[in-house]
Amino acid sequence: MVFSSALIENAVNEFAKLPGIGKKTALRLVLHLLKQEPAQVEIFGDAMTRMRRQIKFCKHCHNVSDDEVCTICNAASRNNGVVCVVESIRDVMAIENTQQFHGVYHVLGGIISPIDGVGPDQLNIHSLVERVKAQQITEVIMALSPTIEGDTTIYYLSKKLKETPVKITTIARGIAFGGELEYADEMTLARSLTNRLPLENYLQQGK
Repeated sequence: MVFSSALIENAVNEFAKLPGIGKKTALRLVLHLLKQEPAQVEIFGDAMTRMRRQIKFCKHCHNVSDDEVCTICNAASRNNGVVCVVESIRDVMAIENTQQFHGVYHVLGGIISPIDGVGPDQLNIHSLVERVKAQQITEVIMALSPTIEGDTTIYYLSKKLKETPVKITTIARGIAFGGELEYADEMTLARSLTNRLPLENYLQQGK
């Protein structure tokens, strides 16, 4: 791709670094911004800069937040005794879109994957264990993608929580094995949450 402007080329290269954005799509985005008023483009750029500099992560659940504690953890209407453990912030959004879950979350920040160099120490596992020990949590729902890595993480977490009296459940396998949670349709995801299983039943299903 040949550019007549180094400024355009640099902008295209930056957009192309985003996931799912190729050089052609990046060029379309850059040319679209070029047609906008300078003030509008400055608003766009300022929004991105402020988001990255000012965003916080909830000290309880590690979800993104504008404050020290996110709006979900702060909501009086949520059941703080039921914690849904998810891999990423995108999974929180997917479950919230179902409008079927009224507990709170715990974002691990990934799943255990030795092949990718991700171990337990790199995830928000210790804070989950401490949270269960310190708070009046009655149930932990493992809402991780039904993959080998997801199941490995569930098994590891169940061992870490074994000494606590908390009830451990998992979402039902309405989601196909190998699928990603964030791509499941809302109805399937809602049904998987509603029909969640005791961990022992889930592990037996996987055999």
